[in-house]
Amino acid sequence: MKKFFLIIISILLLGSIIGAYLAFAQNIPAIADLKKSRKTEGTKIYADDNSLIGEIKIDKGIYVTFNNFPQHLINAVIAIEDSRFWTHKGLDYIGIARALITDIIHASVKQGGSTITQQLAKIMFLSPEKTITRKIKEAHLAIKIEKELSKKEILELYLNKVYFGHGAYGIEMASKLYFGKSVSQLTLPESALLAGLIKAPNTFSPYNNLVKAKERQEVVLARMEEEGYITASQREYYKKQPIVLSTFRLDNESNNYFIEYLRQYLEQKYGEEMVYRKGLKVYTTLDKQTQIFAQRALREGLREIDKRKGWRGPIGNKEIKQEDYKEITPSISPKIGEISTGTVLSVNAQEAIIKTRGITGKLALKDALWASNILDPKTGKNRTLNNFKLTDILKKGDIIYVRVKAVSKNSFSFSLEQEPEVEGALIALDPETGYLKALVGGFSFSKSDFNRAILAKRQPGSAFKPFVYAVALQNGFTPESIIIDEPVTYRWGNEQWSPENYDRKYNGPTTLREALAHSRNVVTVKLVDLIGIDTVRNFAIKSGIESTMPRDLSIALGSMSVTPLELTAAYCVFANGGKRLKPIAIRYITDSQGTVLEENIPQSEDVLSPEIAAQVTSMLTDVILYGTGARANIGRTAAGKTGTTNDYKDAWFIGYTPHLIAGVWVGYDDMKKSLGQSEVGGRAAAPIWANFMKNALSQEQEFMNN
Repeated sequence: MKKFFLIIISILLLGSIIGAYLAFAQNIPAIADLKKSRKTEGTKIYADDNSLIGEIKIDKGIYVTFNNFPQHLINAVIAIEDSRFWTHKGLDYIGIARALITDIIHASVKQGGSTITQQLAKIMFLSPEKTITRKIKEAHLAIKIEKELSKKEILELYLNKVYFGHGAYGIEMASKLYFGKSVSQLTLPESALLAGLIKAPNTFSPYNNLVKAKERQEVVLARMEEEGYITASQREYYKKQPIVLSTFRLDNESNNYFIEYLRQYLEQKYGEEMVYRKGLKVYTTLDKQTQIFAQRALREGLREIDKRKGWRGPIGNKEIKQEDYKEITPSISPKIGEISTGTVLSVNAQEAIIKTRGITGKLALKDALWASNILDPKTGKNRTLNNFKLTDILKKGDIIYVRVKAVSKNSFSFSLEQEPEVEGALIALDPETGYLKALVGGFSFSKSDFNRAILAKRQPGSAFKPFVYAVALQNGFTPESIIIDEPVTYRWGNEQWSPENYDRKYNGPTTLREALAHSRNVVTVKLVDLIGIDTVRNFAIKSGIESTMPRDLSIALGSMSVTPLELTAAYCVFANGGKRLKPIAIRYITDSQGTVLEENIPQSEDVLSPEIAAQVTSMLTDVILYGTGARANIGRTAAGKTGTTNDYKDAWFIGYTPHLIAGVWVGYDDMKKSLGQSEVGGRAAAPIWANFMKNALSQEQEFMNN
């Protein structure tokens, strides 16, 4: 009797909804707007090998047509999201009735009963809140969509617009994010996993929870069997198939700072209408692999610096339930070096059992020793734990970051990690052309889209000194000229200044070569005093330093503020035989018809003689061989200079070989915050530079050998 009563109420309520249809129709968008969304052409961005690396457009994702969808993907999505999709007219009345009954029982809006067409309506036009008004509009719009678009057109739009998690809009973007392949190459079990994400992308993401992702995939396979798309034996076969996730997730983000840099330039020069609707094609100088190396080197370097700052504690804690102990055969297995969040299932003094992405492994004390240095995030003070035990920092249920250290027969070992608060930037240029080969503006674009590579103006410290020594060589000094390294005081009016060396020691008679290699402040200040402040300023400006510079002796120690791109590009003068080159990020731009709108040809300007440029390079080579840049030694001839500012707020290393120049800056966004004692350019920035250059140059050597 109760069920009969509920059904009657449901029918009456459904009738009321239908009756209210026309009252809301006037606010429903036109389907023409939906059709237009398929035709809007944004701007396509290409790397130096003319491969597509990104798009700037109103609609997110990468649009692909229905013909690119494998049949098993279509079947999987329909089976799990809308089994009567091919037969209904926009609304699934059976599904709506079932959802309404559930909602009445729970006295709230619990189920949607939405068809794929209704979901498309919500994605494209309507707000996401669950209200009766919104449901009525959604239903009316779904019927309009069904009348004006074919089923294939609806499914095409839906799969190009729906969200799959981790910033992936549309099936093509999701395919590349999770599996590193185009949608047309998806296997059936891969399609089932992606189809399962639609309901709750974060909950069922294999990157977040492998167990739930596999369970959801099996639900989709079961629905495909029920709908007759696969047999029972096929279902058993497919659910056992290994699914290998792509590392594309991190690499995909590597281009974002560069693309955002271009977007700002393009909007300013061509306007939003051209950028977002006219199909521009931008052919850039970016080298994809070099960019990936740059991002990885910066991320790893910032992690290491952050660890030296100290352990800030777990990122959260959860109640451990019985299901958390469930483990599956890792068909989606983490790779060595991958970092993800994990949950502490148990912990003792020497070892913790960690679960991450559905598998469990061990974290040994020796792989977490750095965390014995505890940093209080509130006070910024450190304390060191004696007789360090894992139970000093971890407890059951803690959520932490771990890196896969080793894998042996499905046995995993981890090392402890944490996400850094310290930031940085890395720029790489071809010194012969000025072509921008890599640009990374921070640890993570999704964490912060502030592009430090081009926007962060920071003091370069001693990284500015090569410009002083170059001017000195222009004015009659040689690398073997001697300046006395001794205490000195400069007075003007009632003011006085006594520059000091970093180590507060003085070496007496010192050659310019030794002074630059060991970054002696007093010698450098004396040089500026001898050759003239304006002489140094004028040369720096000619070399490409566009930021305002002081007219006092502090210029010797890099007291101005520059961006990483600005300083790195200025070093091209030394790397390229005395020629200044303007950084070039865009080779050329065409409109939708192929007409070239802009073309950038490398143009150089002589600002230093080749002989003096060679002398500066020789001196900067010694910086790496026996000076402050020893950690930048990459096993081949290279030149460069460290930089550190007062109170260790900024750390720099700018260095080059004949074919590649790179600059690294490290610091906090809060300009008052110190990196910490001893975090000089040679320790904080040089290792990042070396890591990047070794990989980037090995790629160059491999190319030459082939």
